[in-house]
Amino acid sequence: MGRIRQDWNPEDKVFWEKEGRRHARRNLWISVPALLLAFAVWQIWSVVAVSLNDIGFNFTKGELFTLAALPGLTGATLRLFYSFVVPIFGGRNWTVISTASLLIPALGIGYAVQNPETSFMTMAILAALCGLGGGNFASSMGNISFFFPKSEKGTALGINAGIGNLGVSAVQFLAPLVITAGIFGAVAGAPQQLASGDAVWMQNAAFIWVIPIVLTVIAAIFGMDNLPTAKASVSEQVAIFGNKHTWLMTFLYVMCFGSFIGYSAAFPLLIRTEFPEVNALQFAFLGPLVGALIRPIGGWISDKFGGAIVTFIDIIIMILATLGVIYFLNAGHFTGFLIMFLILFTTTGIANGSTFRMIPIIFPPIQAAPVLGFTSAIGAYGAFFIPKIFGWSLETTGSATLALYLFIGYYVASLFITWYWYSRKNAEIKC
Repeated sequence: MGRIRQDWNPEDKVFWEKEGRRHARRNLWISVPALLLAFAVWQIWSVVAVSLNDIGFNFTKGELFTLAALPGLTGATLRLFYSFVVPIFGGRNWTVISTASLLIPALGIGYAVQNPETSFMTMAILAALCGLGGGNFASSMGNISFFFPKSEKGTALGINAGIGNLGVSAVQFLAPLVITAGIFGAVAGAPQQLASGDAVWMQNAAFIWVIPIVLTVIAAIFGMDNLPTAKASVSEQVAIFGNKHTWLMTFLYVMCFGSFIGYSAAFPLLIRTEFPEVNALQFAFLGPLVGALIRPIGGWISDKFGGAIVTFIDIIIMILATLGVIYFLNAGHFTGFLIMFLILFTTTGIANGSTFRMIPIIFPPIQAAPVLGFTSAIGAYGAFFIPKIFGWSLETTGSATLALYLFIGYYVASLFITWYWYSRKNAEIKC
């Protein structure tokens, strides 16, 4: 607290250039790895669920999709609460608490997967606990929004969220590698045997995050700050619910982030189901990777040209890409399916950045933070509903096509909202 002035004001250009930017960037660059780890823990099940039956478990297709979806349900629900905690507890304090909580599911999953007799209910509870990682996004974004002036919020929030989102592709890329060797020795437990006779250490997919979590908690304790100006009561923050733009922007964020995190959770299982001849884990990480990497660019472009127009154009491409996914899925053409899905992931990343650039323009600072948190909370339910909808579509029709058509309907509604309220010539709020 001693590093930060009591009259913190990033809109004061003299203060910002002299000392504000330095403090803001330090907090940002500690927030980024904390959020990356949160996303990694949140999406562990998107990888583990694919391989559970290969190591002796006997779960149904519906149960596996449920395990991949449950972290989305709990993570989104926790975001509803995490949206309001930073002005009450302080950004540094809450980053320390929320990051340390990631150790619970990381350790629990690491031990549970070693016993194929572990019940589905136990696995479901551990999957739900991964939602602790999903909740962190709301508080992290709200905290960082207080540090930067409006002119740089899009870029700062894009960096925080974009690199943080890389946690999804990080877990999907690293897990298949670390489970092939006993990198932690006897401390982590014995390997499991695949039907082929090969040995794997599935627990490593969870244990690999333990040491980075501990190091990041230490960095947050000594390197982050509680902003004295980021104080507000719950009653002051809940005023956002009386503003229609809170609900409109929430609808739009479900469109982009809900799609990003939902597709991330479902993509490995979707590939495994629709293209069983393909090694799903070899390709699944690519979607979240491009979506996360492009998010900061979406925020930066929106700082230059405006978030609404970027969002509007992006949704059009999003609709076309989803139609492309349907075409190649029905044609049984995996390469085309993968390319279209990568384009779709790219559009979700750009819109993630552009919509979060719109919010600080629409709302005053004390409301922008809880709006960022609340919209991210509702958007995160995509991590639950999209895998569940894919599972329902597959069990009902034998194909994921119906689910994709439902998503297109949502995208069309989002296109209208963006045009009517924010991007057309006489829009209520041009942003």
